[in-house]
Amino acid sequence: MLHIAGYRIIKSAADILIVSYLTYRFLLMLKGTRAVQVLEGIFVIFAAYILSNVFNLTALHWILNNFISSIVLIIIIVFQQDIKRALAYMGKGYFGRTAPHASELRGSIEEVTGAVESLTETKTGALIVYERNIGIGEVIDTGRRLDAIVTKELLLTIFNTRAPLHDGAVVIKGRRIVAAGCMLPLSQDVQYHPTYGTRHKAAFGLSAETDAVIIIVSEETGTVSIVADKSLTAYDPPATIRPALFKFLGVVP
Repeated sequence: MLHIAGYRIIKSAADILIVSYLTYRFLLMLKGTRAVQVLEGIFVIFAAYILSNVFNLTALHWILNNFISSIVLIIIIVFQQDIKRALAYMGKGYFGRTAPHASELRGSIEEVTGAVESLTETKTGALIVYERNIGIGEVIDTGRRLDAIVTKELLLTIFNTRAPLHDGAVVIKGRRIVAAGCMLPLSQDVQYHPTYGTRHKAAFGLSAETDAVIIIVSEETGTVSIVADKSLTAYDPPATIRPALFKFLGVVP
């Protein structure tokens, strides 16, 4: 009997820990998005449902009961991007590809940093995407495939305002530029600063769906920012993106 009781305690403790961890990860993904406000609204509805039952408010209870019966479908619709991202993380965890070698990423980061410094000096707009664990094949398919070694000169050529691919994003995997002129999904879930432009909205849009690291050079201000994990950080001087990229891409300097 003691053995059975101990097994049940361990099973219950593991159950609680797993649910707590999943809840924590889910809330972490929602941080900084409109989904937080949606969750607050759902909480208010549940509170009203309980009160309508306690005080026997028949009409209100009937309306809320019908609404709550469809709550699972509503949650799936509202949080579809976050659910998609969570499932992608899980899939990569079990079936992920081999990560790029650290030496490849170091060389790539050095070239990108040099290009960004030059782009900020001339206030030339640019959007550079590093793919991490979650694949972005749909984004790559919107551009022109290159499969070329990352170099400062090539990046400056691509983002030259007279070049045909300068308006889109460059996608990098390890040491290679996979594609250029790629179109990113625009986000509607973030409160934007007045200085944010289309590139910033595109960066937030991709970050909401994947774990990509996106470098933005503003055409209006010449400033450089990085969007990663649905958060934007500005870097001044531009060379300071080097240690930031080492950190985001998991490379020891």
